[in-house]
Amino acid sequence: MILKTTLAVSAVLAMTACASSMGGKPMMYSQAGLPDAVKVPAGHRVAMETVGAGDITYECRAKQGMAGQFEWVFAGPDAKLMDRGGKQVGKYYGPPATWESMDGSKITGTQLAVAPGGTGNIPMQLVKANPAMGMGAMQGVTYIQRVATMGGVAPAMACGAGNVGAKQIVQYRADYIFYKAG
Repeated sequence: MILKTTLAVSAVLAMTACASSMGGKPMMYSQAGLPDAVKVPAGHRVAMETVGAGDITYECRAKQGMAGQFEWVFAGPDAKLMDRGGKQVGKYYGPPATWESMDGSKITGTQLAVAPGGTGNIPMQLVKANPAMGMGAMQGVTYIQRVATMGGVAPAMACGAGNVGAKQIVQYRADYIFYKAG
């Protein structure tokens, strides 16, 4: 009888250990592999991890202060923000760059730094959040990191005097990590 109880307790403990390592509590996001420029300062914790997937619009414009030269200029994003399970939890749009939760709370921010995101990918980014508008998930967010970027760079199509004002849309994907003080 004691042996059966001991084996049963051991089995329960083993299953509990497996369950906690396989999906009990999610792993905490780590900044360890990021360039220093886009790391969030100490004293802030991850409040929400999202995956943004959508479009970035670029517009062909004359280069400022450079007569006769043209370039594709970032005109704004339009993306869904999903949790790690694929459920939509918000959206990202602009200008100005705005992250909005499904609960209606939203934030804008000021870019502090960028770091290369790899060939063909928009850069990683660190943004200092402005105070949230509305009550909800975005309340208290201090920083937003854009990491794990895929795609989103300006189009390869020519931009010149003949197509000034033309817009091109490119797809992208990136992780947006939201931080709060504490």
